[in-house]
Amino acid sequence: MPEKIRLDTEFITLGQFLKLAEVIQSGGMAKWFLSEHQVIINGEQDQRRGRKLRAGDKVQIAGIGEFELTE
Repeated sequence: MPEKIRLDTEFITLGQFLKLAEVIQSGGMAKWFLSEHQVIINGEQDQRRGRKLRAGDKVQIAGIGEFELTE
C-alpha cells in the first residue's frame, strides 16, 4: 500500500516532493538523488526535479517505496 503524501497546494515539484516525503534531507540533494535513483511517476520514468506533481499522482522510488499524492 503506497504511503500517502498530502498536498496543501495545487502542485509541487518532484524536488520538493522528495524533501516532503523525507527521501532527501535538503532540496539541494534532489539533482544528485535523481541521477542516482530510478523514479517512476504514474508508470513513466522521470528525472526532472521540476516535474509538477498533483493530487492523484503515484511515485515509485526503487529501494525506497511507493507514494500517492492526495489533497
